[in-house]
Amino acid sequence: MKIAFLLTAALALPSSNFAIKDSHVVPNGWVELSDAPLDHKLDLQIGIKQENIDALISTLYKVSDPSSPDYGKHLTQQQVSDLIAPKQSTIDAVYAWLKNNGVEGGVLNANKDWLSVTVTVDQAQKMLNTKYKVYQHQESKVVAVRTPSFSLPKYVHHHIDLIQPTTKFTSIPKKIAKSPKTSAPKKLSVSSCDNGVTPQCLNDLYNIGGYTPSSSKSIVGVTGYLGQYANQADLSQFLQSYQPNAASSYSFSTVLVNGGTNPQDSGSAGTEADLDVEYVGALTYPTKHVFYSTGGSPPYIPDANESSNDNEPYLDWLNYMLAQPDGSIPQTITTSYGDDEQTVPYSYAVRVCNDFAQLGARGVSLLFSSGDGGVSGGQYGTCKSNDGKNTREFLPTFPASCPYITAVGGTTGVPETAAGLSSGGFSNYFGTPSYQSANVQSYLKTLGSTYKGLYNATGRGIPDVAAQATGFTIVNQGYETSVDGTSCASPTFAGVVSNLNDYLLGQGKPPLGFLNPWLYSKGFNGLNDITSGSNPGCNTNGFSAGKGWDPVTGLGTPNFKTLQTLV
Repeated sequence: MKIAFLLTAALALPSSNFAIKDSHVVPNGWVELSDAPLDHKLDLQIGIKQENIDALISTLYKVSDPSSPDYGKHLTQQQVSDLIAPKQSTIDAVYAWLKNNGVEGGVLNANKDWLSVTVTVDQAQKMLNTKYKVYQHQESKVVAVRTPSFSLPKYVHHHIDLIQPTTKFTSIPKKIAKSPKTSAPKKLSVSSCDNGVTPQCLNDLYNIGGYTPSSSKSIVGVTGYLGQYANQADLSQFLQSYQPNAASSYSFSTVLVNGGTNPQDSGSAGTEADLDVEYVGALTYPTKHVFYSTGGSPPYIPDANESSNDNEPYLDWLNYMLAQPDGSIPQTITTSYGDDEQTVPYSYAVRVCNDFAQLGARGVSLLFSSGDGGVSGGQYGTCKSNDGKNTREFLPTFPASCPYITAVGGTTGVPETAAGLSSGGFSNYFGTPSYQSANVQSYLKTLGSTYKGLYNATGRGIPDVAAQATGFTIVNQGYETSVDGTSCASPTFAGVVSNLNDYLLGQGKPPLGFLNPWLYSKGFNGLNDITSGSNPGCNTNGFSAGKGWDPVTGLGTPNFKTLQTLV
């Protein structure tokens, strides 16, 4: 009866019965090309309003704070689902709205908080009281079907958190800085990363050497997006040179998410993906190693017979991971992708961040690279606000700005200094979390009035930690090459964390889970404080590294054996 009532109320709604749900200025660098073809198909992801988010976050902190009696008491998949699952009346209202617009079926995820439906642009425009356009990114030439704003009928407005693809513009695949390729292995110093980075020098620099993971429960994960494919032959060749005891037997398993693929021909091997699996593999051998290849964000093709699955791409991966049973998901996961925070609609960032919190509450350590543009954010950072005013400002990055993940910045050389490319700063979406409040305030006091107005002094500080980020030797498409970026730092720090989790599991203890409350209260004693260097950008020298936490290298780089005693 309730659904029937909602259907009756929704018939032939005038525009006055709609209310704007989301509005986001088209990011800098994107230009409108044309109206979107009405028969073009879209895979809409509808985020149904979750319940008890405050309780979820409170629980996340309790199980992640070493001073809490609940420390380490992570939730099960069922407990998380029961906590945040939408009310049935909310789900009914969403289905009623879809049916009124001629949309039947759809796929509801395990937690009942995401609903996927395929519609035409014509249907979407009527459902959302909006107009879709075709946009192109001027530099990368990536094309996407998007709208800068959309509305929902008032009767369903409060039942939905977000809908994509609408205002979220496709991520731009970043270009990793590479040196010329060679076919002959480079025999670099194993005792100093100053001459080029290899697994051996990282083992020395970060005091990892001598530890061999042994827990059968230990799993480490690497995420792959934007057409980045990890190549087993490249991994084997890399290990033959730098971890020869693992080369013949060690491999990663591949999980394909939402139409993802992972072709193994040499020409398809991605620099980013190879970098991640090679360094995670070398630093954590023989830990079980999983590569997640997630579909999404393909080039736009105006084909009425093919739906546009360009939800970039955390939503699809998160939906998959949150549905997985306990014991099957990695305790440590590294991701080397991100956006300038301001290019991400606020509603999207909050919802994705809350979903990361679900994984943290289940005992997963999530690490993300902070970005490669210094204080200008990503590689396409414009240093201008995205609110239509074009105000000059530093640009934080997302998901690094999410307070429920661990953001990894970059260092270079030996002794280590801050890498100039290391993105860092302060979020404009998320406030300073309690676990880092004292650290951030201490840094800001030292900073004084420098850069006043260019950053948000009440925002979440980025990054949390750091690791080497320049001169990494990898094998890609059968050749050795050298790459730079915090994409190097995140898998490196994740390798350390995975080994710590393995050590705990081997003692019958729970894994670390969400790292930050432990890092800021206790773990910092096992980190090397980086006190020199800066992250220039926006025609400034950027923030400077200094004693304690700073928005370039966070709390510092790891000392595994000291961290091992602290856990």
